[in-house]
Amino acid sequence: MLRIHFTGADLAGVRMAARPDALWETVLSFHRLRDRRGAPVYGEWRSETRTRLNGETRLLGALVPQRGYFPDFLTPPEGLHGLDTALEAVRATPPARIHTELALLGASRPGSAPLPGWAAGLAEGRPETFSRLLGALRGYHRAAVEPYWAYIQSQVEADRAVRGRALLDGGADELLASLPPTLRWRSPVLEADYPVDRDLHLDGRGLLLQPSFFCRGTPVVYRDPGLPPVLVYPVTHTDAQAAGEPCGPGGASSLGRLVGHTRSEVLRAIGHGGTTSELARRAGVSLASASQHAGVLRDAGLVVTLRQGSSVLHTLTPLGAALLHGGAQPRPKQQRQQHQEQFRQPRRRYARNGPVTS
Repeated sequence: MLRIHFTGADLAGVRMAARPDALWETVLSFHRLRDRRGAPVYGEWRSETRTRLNGETRLLGALVPQRGYFPDFLTPPEGLHGLDTALEAVRATPPARIHTELALLGASRPGSAPLPGWAAGLAEGRPETFSRLLGALRGYHRAAVEPYWAYIQSQVEADRAVRGRALLDGGADELLASLPPTLRWRSPVLEADYPVDRDLHLDGRGLLLQPSFFCRGTPVVYRDPGLPPVLVYPVTHTDAQAAGEPCGPGGASSLGRLVGHTRSEVLRAIGHGGTTSELARRAGVSLASASQHAGVLRDAGLVVTLRQGSSVLHTLTPLGAALLHGGAQPRPKQQRQQHQEQFRQPRRRYARNGPVTS
């Protein structure tokens, strides 16, 4: 069991991650790829992803075992700001920290089997070894996570809406009590099902709550207690998924059948908002095509377009969000905040943390 101990200051410092974390989803999806559980949610995704992989699993498997500890440096907090920023943070990890975490990984391997020889190059800061690792992470992310990113975002945003309502209704106590059943709030301690017995004292640092699509069952925390605390927990999947219907990221094609594949991709690309050039890049279409499709979606009442200075921002209307998310409409206050946040482009930074087990 994991026990997270809160003080009054910690309750005041509880916060929700603003979006999915690119590397948490990447690493945790690698766990899901290798197990056979959760077929209604992950089964079709596994089948599709395996056809796109090109040897990345062999290298990543040395650092991310099927169970137990994997190095904290693989999931830096910069993952909230996208894959490129996250990979640069991985590259910037101090060699001494990598050496310590690889030693922990080696000690936890069955029979203390040694790590492959190339892993030593990471602790020595060899550029070619880092390039090899970052290339594998990027290649795997493109095959396993990127094609489903809009769906992952919608699932995380739906979870954030539930937690946000709990926070508004009852404060931090209600927020913590609303977490999935594997987490139990017994003030001042948050208990969680966990593969090892552990106590984590927040000591006034607060806690970042990070919902994750690919986290399954037990939550994940960093091994190093000195790192700023983050709790990665599984989003709650739909009733249809629990009933065995294939509703996961590989099975989300009904929207495409309704409005057409390209237009559905543009609608998904709008997500929480974006400029026309961002929509074109996310959807993989030309700038002119993105503008045309955004106009059609706007005329249909699914998108609203705002202009501020030289920037044009497209965001979903409640109707567009309901269509994209299968009927779950975000509250108007959240919609306004999404508009504002896109123009403000906040650069929140979380101090470096680092994980334990999936």
